[in-house]
Amino acid sequence: MGTRAVLAGGLAAAAVLAMPALAAQKLGEVQPPRAPEQVYAKVCGYCHGRNVGPVILGRHLPAEAIRYVARHGQNGMPAFRPSEISDAELAALADWISRADARTGEHGQ
Repeated sequence: MGTRAVLAGGLAAAAVLAMPALAAQKLGEVQPPRAPEQVYAKVCGYCHGRNVGPVILGRHLPAEAIRYVARHGQNGMPAFRPSEISDAELAALADWISRADARTGEHGQ
């Protein structure tokens, strides 16, 4: 085996050994929570208010009920894991939804 092959093999092995450390660093990073309006627009608003799910803004639903259904799912609504919506984001989102006014452009079932 030539020097090049040994060197390439050693670099490949080092890269493979470094991958778990890099992945752990990424997993361990704490991202700042997204604003409730941003989470609603990217996650909730796709269905709620577009005739897929019920309109939830302006109904003054209890924040606790919103958190529960978002985490556990209900009927056709999927459960959202903490890796998708953090606990802090979900708490802020549920409070925001429970106080939000209805939007005239939204319609649902």
